[in-house]
Amino acid sequence: MTSRQILVTSALPYVNGDIHLGHMVEHVQTDIWVRYQRLRGHNLRYFCADDTHGTATMIRAREEGIEPEALLEDMSAIHQADLAGFGICFDHYGSTHAPSNEKLVGEFWAALRAGGHVAERDVTQLFDTEAGVFLADRFVQGECPRCQAADQYGDNCDACGATYTPDELKNPTSTLSGSVPETRTAKHLFVQLRDFQDFLEDWTQTGDRIPSETANWLKGTFLSEPLRDWDISRPAPYFGFEIPDAPGHYFYVWLDAPVGYISATQDWCDAGGHDLADWWKNDDCEIHHFIGKDIAYFHTLFWPAMLKTTGYALPKKVHVHGFLTVNGEKMSKRKGTYIRARTYLEHLSPDYLRYFYASKLSSAVHDIDLNFEEFTAKVNSDLVGKVVNLASRTARFVEGKALAPYPDDGGLFATAAAAATEIAASYEACDYGKALRTVMALADRANEYVEAKAPWVIRKDPERADELLEVCTVSLNLFRQITVYLAPVLPDLAERGASLLSAGPITWEDTQTPLEGNVVAKFEHLMQRVDPKKLDALIAASQQ
Repeated sequence: MTSRQILVTSALPYVNGDIHLGHMVEHVQTDIWVRYQRLRGHNLRYFCADDTHGTATMIRAREEGIEPEALLEDMSAIHQADLAGFGICFDHYGSTHAPSNEKLVGEFWAALRAGGHVAERDVTQLFDTEAGVFLADRFVQGECPRCQAADQYGDNCDACGATYTPDELKNPTSTLSGSVPETRTAKHLFVQLRDFQDFLEDWTQTGDRIPSETANWLKGTFLSEPLRDWDISRPAPYFGFEIPDAPGHYFYVWLDAPVGYISATQDWCDAGGHDLADWWKNDDCEIHHFIGKDIAYFHTLFWPAMLKTTGYALPKKVHVHGFLTVNGEKMSKRKGTYIRARTYLEHLSPDYLRYFYASKLSSAVHDIDLNFEEFTAKVNSDLVGKVVNLASRTARFVEGKALAPYPDDGGLFATAAAAATEIAASYEACDYGKALRTVMALADRANEYVEAKAPWVIRKDPERADELLEVCTVSLNLFRQITVYLAPVLPDLAERGASLLSAGPITWEDTQTPLEGNVVAKFEHLMQRVDPKKLDALIAASQQ
């Protein structure tokens, strides 16, 4: 297999909020794809950062009586610890407030100016007289101007998907003070997206760079008419980078946030002596963005236009996932289903959630429902009842013994080895649900073998010791094969499985050759069933 050079990003968590289980859909999805590619031996780097700028950061720092930079430092440490708790492994985790990002944002701005893509005009904007700030999109709520859905934010409607400006909302209120905002006029700077209309129509509507659902949505919602100018400035007061040629005005967060992908790479390059051009100006490097459907607009229209202007590489693929619901509804603090990542980790294993999310994820832009009954049943049945069961029912019988030369197993190992191509294609396409269904079918056949051979019966007859070793050799090799296939989803289980069989570092090719002669270590519990009491405690701890 030819080695590929791949750069991967996840969308940047906003510094003003905690990581919750909705965020974890994306980070788990990305991490599985990253781990799969690394298991295949590809040269891959994975970057992320905190999204730091905006009115929300300024207001929160003011309320806490600290400088915004102190808030950024504290929240970055919390975010990174939460993500690490779920096994998410970055090559570098940066900040959009980093000097490297300010420099790169200036480069993008200069290119947009030089290309004649910037316009100036006065904008009437909502202003909270009690808080003393112009209201960013997410600080205004009201009725959608298109479908009249209530309690919608000032940038887009969750109900119908419409995008608009805050002053277009009906009956707007400020989420900062609850007051009715007034309108004030200030100068704003705009990027004229219509300059990129032909390019964006081609980029989004041909090839397979974005999911078909996203391409169709863009075509029907935005590209069917001239693209609207993009407001990329905010007047003071605002926490962000001041625009070099417009004092008193600041870059809107959605201009500098995606540049953070490049600045995080730049910081990693500077620390390790690498060249940024090898990753962002190299036709042989694949760039893959993983995002939620709520920010597809920015990543498939604004961001490609910015990259096109500056000569940085365009992404090969923008992977888009849907929203998370819990027990069929939006996450709710009252019902205890708005669950922070840290709260989850205090009660349940991250492996449970990684597996459940993977079982639900596909290449399509579908929402995922975290139904706790299904969650419990799936983990207990698949992971404990099928996968771990293969080792727990046999390893204890051969502790300290070397595996036998691999015997005739009726074609079980060979059949599972042949499934590597199908499983690999599913991982590559982000169709993790299909990959896991294939793996669990292999686990079912392996368990049928163990059940038919009944090693717990064989061990009672000392004269059948050789037969017992052969049966356990088959079962443990099938267990190892399955855990290697599951390694992108459950890396810790795969490592513990390798240690049990005294095997070396895991590679994808391990699925093709059975182990012989490896000494079986002392068996230790590999995974516990989901404890309903801990699940109840998690929900109780999340209720507000």
